[in-house]
Amino acid sequence: MYYFPLQPPYFLLLAGFLAALTSGVALSGTLKVIVRQWTNKRTENQKYPSPWKQVVVPFIGITAGICVFVSSGLEIFGFPTLLAVGVGLPLSLLTCLLVWFQLGSMLDFAEQRGMKSLDLDSLS
Repeated sequence: MYYFPLQPPYFLLLAGFLAALTSGVALSGTLKVIVRQWTNKRTENQKYPSPWKQVVVPFIGITAGICVFVSSGLEIFGFPTLLAVGVGLPLSLLTCLLVWFQLGSMLDFAEQRGMKSLDLDSLS
């Protein structure tokens, strides 16, 4: 009737969280470097290659960490393993895909119009 796992995946929960966290720090550092290079590019008028190759690896790390974290969290709360993965994987992949598209549009917008155009505090 009730499903209680004998060995809840606490280690996987922690490992997924740490993987997403460290990949997020790497993504943050990479984005800061990209933006710093954009400001130098504007002063030197040189062509800068697309930043997607630099950003994709940390973002995949975030996505994998979130998938593991959500799936193991659902399993801890009583979902069977197959159902936890079946719910956690599409949920986290869809969320990360939507964030990827939003990040892409924001990076394109910032590259074309500059970082000052993203300042939302000046609108009020």
